[in-house]
Amino acid sequence: MTRSLDELLALASWMTRLEPAQQTRVRREMTEWSVPAGGFVCRKGEPIEHWLGVIDGLVKVSSMSADGKSVTFIGVPPGGWFGEGSLLKDEPRRYDAVAMRDSRIAGMPQRTFRWLLDTSIPFNRFLLLQLNERLGQFVATVEFDRLLGPDARVARCLAEMFNRLLYPGLGPKLEISQGELGYLTGLSRQRVNQALQTLEREGLLAVEYGSITVLSLDGLRSFGA
Repeated sequence: MTRSLDELLALASWMTRLEPAQQTRVRREMTEWSVPAGGFVCRKGEPIEHWLGVIDGLVKVSSMSADGKSVTFIGVPPGGWFGEGSLLKDEPRRYDAVAMRDSRIAGMPQRTFRWLLDTSIPFNRFLLLQLNERLGQFVATVEFDRLLGPDARVARCLAEMFNRLLYPGLGPKLEISQGELGYLTGLSRQRVNQALQTLEREGLLAVEYGSITVLSLDGLRSFGA
């Protein structure tokens, strides 16, 4: 499914709670651009210019140490917004965001973001919920990296990408390849394939070429617990 910027904004709960004049200004000042697969949406160390949303595609948020070791924090599917923490702290970005497939990105300028902070209580409430959900997501990531087996890691990774608050309007079907899941979970494509077969046999999802349909989100969240 291909979305427009207006459709992305219509799905955003924070946008629907703004006053009409605020919505008009946000639409006027938003920008969008395309990033090819493997390209940078933003780079670690860059100054913050935008709050970022994914219109189409899939974005990996990660960081690389000085010795070349990479860690993936999250995968952001269509409908997701990220980068609010760096904007709130007014610091350079502490991660890279890379398009895992051809992607279209929305950007809210920093000045617009800060203006909403100053003028919209609903926007502030949304950010509190967003930050709380993101914290829970990072805690879960540490858990499945350290405590769970490969099958459960794939299950939890998929479940996190179907978070309705963070990624509204996604629906039960996600366009993602086994190779992309491997990047997000730190597993080989072959091991991801085995995990998906296990989860499919359990009736938790259905695998198609280039996509996965979730049949039981609660089952994915509790798998391996």
